Amino acid sequence: MTFQEAVYGWVRRVPPGRATTYGQIALLCGRPRAARAVGTALARGPVGVPCHRVVNARGGTAPGWPRQRQLLEREGVPLLPDGRVDLARCFWPGS
Repeated sequence: MTFQEAVYGWVRRVPPGRATTYGQIALLCGRPRAARAVGTALARGPVGVPCHRVVNARGGTAPGWPRQRQLLEREGVPLLPDGRVDLARCFWPGS
């Protein structure tokens, strides 16, 4: 299995209403220092991978993709007043 396939597999497991981070996906894939590579894989990934559920370590959404926040809101992901995902309430660590 390639790193990209591992990324897509883990991201597909993030349930609706929850969010995780690029760093956590990297850790789950066995490459804890590869958070940026996770972002690259998701940017190039296939349709159907719920990449909107992956945010940065501070809960920030991807710059230049305003629809990400809309998708998260639609799924009931809690947001902070500044628009970041409230990771304290919805972080998915993997399982």
